[in-house]
Amino acid sequence: MKTLEQLDPEVSQIITAENEREAERLQLIASENYTSPAVLEAQGSVFTNKYAEGYPGARYYQGCGPSDRIEQLALDRVKTLFGAEHANVQPHSGSSANMAAYLALLQPGDTILGMDLAAGGHLTHGAGFNFSGKIFKSFFYKVQPENQRIDYNVLAEQARKIRPRLIIAGASAYPRTLDFVAFRSICDEVGAYLLVDMAHIAGLIAGGVHPSPVPYADVVTSTTHKTLRGPRSGFILCRKEYAKAIDAMVFPGLQGGPLMHVISAKAVAFKEAMEPAFSTYARQIVSNARTLAQVLQDQGFTILTGGTDNHIVLIDIGSMGMTGAEAAERLEAAGIVANKNSIPNDPRGPRVTSGIRLGTAAVTTRGMKENEMGIIAKYIGRVIRGSCDSAELDSTRQAVAEFCRGFPVFPEL
Repeated sequence: MKTLEQLDPEVSQIITAENEREAERLQLIASENYTSPAVLEAQGSVFTNKYAEGYPGARYYQGCGPSDRIEQLALDRVKTLFGAEHANVQPHSGSSANMAAYLALLQPGDTILGMDLAAGGHLTHGAGFNFSGKIFKSFFYKVQPENQRIDYNVLAEQARKIRPRLIIAGASAYPRTLDFVAFRSICDEVGAYLLVDMAHIAGLIAGGVHPSPVPYADVVTSTTHKTLRGPRSGFILCRKEYAKAIDAMVFPGLQGGPLMHVISAKAVAFKEAMEPAFSTYARQIVSNARTLAQVLQDQGFTILTGGTDNHIVLIDIGSMGMTGAEAAERLEAAGIVANKNSIPNDPRGPRVTSGIRLGTAAVTTRGMKENEMGIIAKYIGRVIRGSCDSAELDSTRQAVAEFCRGFPVFPEL
């Protein structure tokens, strides 16, 4: 970044600090990952200069030939990757993808049924303070108190009572496999659309280690980062019958000009996810998560649902006399970056919580495997169970930084 360093050294220094933070810390936030250098190059390309309102072949501005080609390439790749009939790669995020899908299928005031935020759902699945809860009449399904898993019989009974127009499958903190066949059956029985928000598990689906929702859902929304390892953005997949409504709601319904530099980075990420190595990566993510959960459980940590089927490990830290916020702060001071997270029936509010959420996508990108998960679990145990004075935290942070140096973010550079 020589040009930036000369023009704006203050910004350059902050970016350098972030580069160092990512390189020297254990990144265990489940919604984050490291992109490849190729994705970064595409996102930093001259496509950032171009306005391209509309869709390939139907733009409102001139000079969109390369924009048409790159967007069509992204569309073709994501449809092939997931076996979808139609795609839209213009949403700026998973939240905007959800908004576009809801408004394309529903009318304001319609009833929706999504996973409760405290049970692992996402705020765009009907939370009262979110657009989804303000525009639609929201109801929520929960998880069983004894094992923190979805009971599909209870879900079906609830759907029969409230007769939702849309049921949302998907979560931000649910570590078990989602049964899309069961969701589809329930939707068919009550006459509801099925929308699957696969933001967290898109990479696992692409890699073949989680069932695909595409054959069962009317609409699928997703981010392109997290386990898919692309730029921070979103996309929508749907059946052909909903294509016009979805596209019209994305543009001009909600957005103006698409971010062509981000779409070019999505095209690269979709290509990477189609390579055989990506399936190996996805399998390693899940194996690492299961190992991390098991070693932590062996140390006495309470693991929600008793384990994991995906990249997420959710820990009840409140049972150890600590809040999620306290645990996350201690871990960060020791060079381990995780996030506080609510757990089912959490007695504490969302700013404090009784849980912490861990994810293995980013550390797997760095080449870490099962043995390293054991080491990470020991670091976590040292921080949570130790005295946590400043000297101990500093010592752990130095050890973590040295450990991370053995797994560079970009080993090819």
